[in-house]
Amino acid sequence: MTSTSTPVRRALRPSGRLLPEDTRRHHRALLLQLLFRHGPASRADLARSSGLTKVSVSDVVGGLVAEGLLTESAAPVQGRVGKPPVLVQLAEEARQIVAVDLSADGLVSGALLNLSGDVQQRRSRPLEGRRGQDAVDLVHELVRELLDAATRPVLGVGVGTPGVVDAAGVVVDAPNLGWHGTPLAEGLRAAFQVPVFVANDANTAVLGEHTFGDAGDGGLMLVRVGTGVGAGLVLEGVLLHGHRSAAGEVGHVVIDPGGAQCACGRRGCLETVLAAPRLRERLAAGGADALAEVGTQVGVALAPVVGTLNLHELVLSGPLELLDGPLLAAVDRTIRERAMPVSGEELVVRTSALGDDVVLVGAAVLVLAGQLGVS
Repeated sequence: MTSTSTPVRRALRPSGRLLPEDTRRHHRALLLQLLFRHGPASRADLARSSGLTKVSVSDVVGGLVAEGLLTESAAPVQGRVGKPPVLVQLAEEARQIVAVDLSADGLVSGALLNLSGDVQQRRSRPLEGRRGQDAVDLVHELVRELLDAATRPVLGVGVGTPGVVDAAGVVVDAPNLGWHGTPLAEGLRAAFQVPVFVANDANTAVLGEHTFGDAGDGGLMLVRVGTGVGAGLVLEGVLLHGHRSAAGEVGHVVIDPGGAQCACGRRGCLETVLAAPRLRERLAAGGADALAEVGTQVGVALAPVVGTLNLHELVLSGPLELLDGPLLAAVDRTIRERAMPVSGEELVVRTSALGDDVVLVGAAVLVLAGQLGVS
């Protein structure tokens, strides 16, 4: 591949089986993935890197250029004799993506992003306690506003929402929004006639962190703290879904059976101490010491997960004024005290490199993966 200054983006390892009829789509995704991760390359570079024939590469690249998804340019001359090769690269401004984040406390936020995950326009609406169909209607209003604001063809809509979400984009259960078996993706698709991808907000966030953040090569767990609490895990390049798509639902693990009532109906779930509204209450009542106490509880709950999966990184994502400081330090210290040294000595405990945009950027990755096969 031709050397460039384009940052390396990390890819998810494919987990599905390739069928014969998918060959062309596979070739297209493979070449887009190489260009997405490594930047501009010649057709010959792509043939060598992909293992495809030059004829196949030229055919697929020609189609992508015709679609406007790739652009061509001459390579810089670096003391070479003869005609410089023609490089192709992803046309990052050729399409826009609508991304929606439903994880923030009391807010529905959205944005238009380009194919590099750069936020170009933002919109938000206060949730104001809306639940059930009222909350669905609010999401539709925000998506409509963003689609109307788009200045390029829209590749698709990505949504990160709290709760358990199945592969079809049905929100199986989201207690804080009053959603139970809510076909969010289907409803948006029918209303706006665009591709729509809906996933759990923590899974969405971990995709954003893995693809565009500072993630390393080992196992990554991201704990998303907002109105609720959930986690997303990427292990050996694969997003972990789990049985019935419920992997990462740490927010509803009971840590104190005599604790506060949770939206799920039980008492003492991790969410009752770690959700953003509860953290703000504790900070107001007890200051930094109260946040450190919560951090210790979180560390106790997550140490078995770190030890079991031998994670390399644990990322907290949410309001930095609540998470970064005494709480983060207590999580780090407690896990190291409770996990075996081999699990804890190289563990990185940090906040998200993408800040408040991690779910929005992850929602863009849902669309990139679903429509172009890249991540």
